[in-house]
Amino acid sequence: MSQTTMNAEPLLEFSGVHAHYGAVEALKAVNVTVYKGEIVSLIGANGAGKTTLLSSIFGAPRASSGQILHRGEDISKTPTNQISRRSISLVPEGRQIYQDMTVEENMMMGTTPIGMNHFEVDRTQMFDLFPRLLERRNQVAGTMSGGEQQMLAIARAMMARPELILFDEPSLGLAPLVVKRVFEVLREIASMGKTIFLVEQNANHALKLSQRAYVMVNGRIHLSGNSADLLDNEEVRKAYLGLH
Repeated sequence: MSQTTMNAEPLLEFSGVHAHYGAVEALKAVNVTVYKGEIVSLIGANGAGKTTLLSSIFGAPRASSGQILHRGEDISKTPTNQISRRSISLVPEGRQIYQDMTVEENMMMGTTPIGMNHFEVDRTQMFDLFPRLLERRNQVAGTMSGGEQQMLAIARAMMARPELILFDEPSLGLAPLVVKRVFEVLREIASMGKTIFLVEQNANHALKLSQRAYVMVNGRIHLSGNSADLLDNEEVRKAYLGLH
């Protein structure tokens, strides 16, 4: 961890978080910290609990014990509709754009937590970041390719001017060239001063992008450390990178 990070206050922190779906314990004493300005990744197999961890921030499911802290304040009981007003945006798994709305209408929906005061400026910035969206601005979003829809999902999240952006499996179902572009975009977003918490099955891309990472197995944090060290970790290489 860098000296800057060591001296920083955590922006997001899971402290001993447990969460359940009915009788099934999905998160087991999870401790994760994300500092302002970082890219932190969470990797693990499908079903490990990664998406559940992100969802617990929004109360679906609620943490059954432990704390979820944002800027030091426990938000584990905060109503879902108030979380997005805390300058937190989610790019959900499967994109979940508004299929029957145009590209521009989807971007307008992204401003819901903050209002439309900055819409013109922010729309221009997003069209600069994603020129394809400018070309498609009046197109119904559901008719676009998966890669274009992923770019729209990211742009929609950015329209809320978040400090912290949560990405849930942004590479899922996309062609390799599109995946490469998505991760280039994440790097560009980080360079704008945004903090990124990335949940991703593509461990190779995630570890190369992030500064620090956590490995989740069966609802528990199994390993954590600097991403470069985890890339060289034999267990990680065998389990998640397909290397021996």
